[in-house]
Amino acid sequence: MQTLTEKPKQFSTMPTGEKLAGIRDWLEEHKALEVTVLDLAGTGAFAEGMIVATATSVRHAQSLADGIGAYCRERNLEYLRMEGYAAGQWILVDCNDVVVNIFQSATRELYKLENLWGAVASARTAPREG
Repeated sequence: MQTLTEKPKQFSTMPTGEKLAGIRDWLEEHKALEVTVLDLAGTGAFAEGMIVATATSVRHAQSLADGIGAYCRERNLEYLRMEGYAAGQWILVDCNDVVVNIFQSATRELYKLENLWGAVASARTAPREG
């Protein structure tokens, strides 16, 4: 039987940029659209990084959210909770230091998170591995 202390959480040692890049790449591989990475490190914000992506349907958004949960479990990354899953218009996936927002196109246009956080964060593309 494995105890919780046998396999330490990876998020404590994995750089945020690496985590952002991995989640971004996973989202792009699974057909998320307009994937944007916001670096919030050093801003005193609620997280070190944010990802905003667009899904093509409610089912696609739910599938992406489920997949991020599985991605985190497979890599022993912290996954805290998910909000908005049932409606599927805006699903927030809280991965502790990284928050992933999956929107339907019209909802993303309405809230414009990139503009809201643009004053405190610099939009950038996380470095690709490889």
